[in-house]
Amino acid sequence: MKDKFVITIGREYGSGGGEIGRQLSKYFDIPCYDKELLTIVAKESGYCKEYFEKFDEKPLKVLSYFGYDANTSTIPINHQLFLKQFNLIQKLASEKSCIFVGRAADYALRDYDNVVNIFIHADFEFRRKRAIEEHGILSQKSASIVKKIDKERSSYYKYYTDSSWGEAKNYHICLDTGFMGIDEAVRIIIDFIERKYK
Repeated sequence: MKDKFVITIGREYGSGGGEIGRQLSKYFDIPCYDKELLTIVAKESGYCKEYFEKFDEKPLKVLSYFGYDANTSTIPINHQLFLKQFNLIQKLASEKSCIFVGRAADYALRDYDNVVNIFIHADFEFRRKRAIEEHGILSQKSASIVKKIDKERSSYYKYYTDSSWGEAKNYHICLDTGFMGIDEAVRIIIDFIERKYK
């Protein structure tokens, strides 16, 4: 590929957004940042990754007893993490072609010209089954966990962007993996990227 490009992937839980990001990463031979952002931010901040994971893609109101770190800042950890990831996303996107999964990356890169924003969704039963099969979620808890994580992601996106998560007008491409399957979604994205950035 001649031109530098960036793909952001918003996704409903269990829809396969992370898997799509990894397949695209392998095909285009460019990095995909999902949980990897946490690792980088944690290393730069001196925190352990597990500490940040409790606050990843959680809205501000979801604060625990550990929501404030008196040693470094009066800013809630949620905010610290969002800002650090926001700045890191912009830095990486300025340097190279790459893929970002979640974390309101489309908003962080809203002023960039070389970005394709994608949203991956699917029917609830498809996502519930994938949560069990791919993420090891217990069957009896799968429905409540899918709903909970979707609610957290939606609230997180709304809080930081003042836009609606999953609303088609916020993305360039919206794909239903429950309808077409993950591999077909990957094929459609590859075809589009190759046509646009050849």
